[in-house]
Amino acid sequence: MEEKKSKIQKTKKKPKHQHPNDQSSKPTQSDFSFKPSSDVKGLRFGGQFIVKSFTIRRARQLELIRLLSLPPTTTHPPFTSTTTFLPTNFTILAHHAWHTLTLGLGTKKSKVVLFVFESENMKAAIERFWPSEIPLGEVNKKLIRGMKECEMARFKFRKGCVTFYVYAVRRNGALGFSCAEDLRVILQSVAALNDFIDHTAMLAMPNQRSISYAPPLAAVH
Repeated sequence: MEEKKSKIQKTKKKPKHQHPNDQSSKPTQSDFSFKPSSDVKGLRFGGQFIVKSFTIRRARQLELIRLLSLPPTTTHPPFTSTTTFLPTNFTILAHHAWHTLTLGLGTKKSKVVLFVFESENMKAAIERFWPSEIPLGEVNKKLIRGMKECEMARFKFRKGCVTFYVYAVRRNGALGFSCAEDLRVILQSVAALNDFIDHTAMLAMPNQRSISYAPPLAAVH
């Protein structure tokens, strides 16, 4: 009897840990858990400390649409209150090189970071102080923690070799989230994506044609 009990216990599977922002469910505004920027979780690097020196760059709206596999729109541009940072060409190549040098122990996973602000004005005001390209190791300190007097809701999605971090940003004490529809579309689109087996989609981006990516110069009006 004791042997049978032990066998039954072994066959019982432990319930899988479910991420608070479940990728399979459709997020609603009630799911948004806003916290002060000092308390919200940032990017995670595990034991891959060298990854912190890899860089991400600010992407254009059309690049975000292409990455999310959304159809192009003929009306007003979507996600005008969203700022997206994609891995640079250097980062993608460095990930593969690091994976080879460590005989398969180094990670090949890249990170995509999206900030959905409560308004276009808020985005424009904060973006003025943000660099167009930044090392991953500085994102937590300079971007996330740097947004003082703000609170955020954080969502994380693992999609094969790419991990998406989505942050909804609003002013402290604000009620609701005025760009909730944009946030909902982005979260549902990321959740519906197939796992990225490699970085082909990102290497095909218009601004990923060379390692020495140069951000576009500001137009003079």
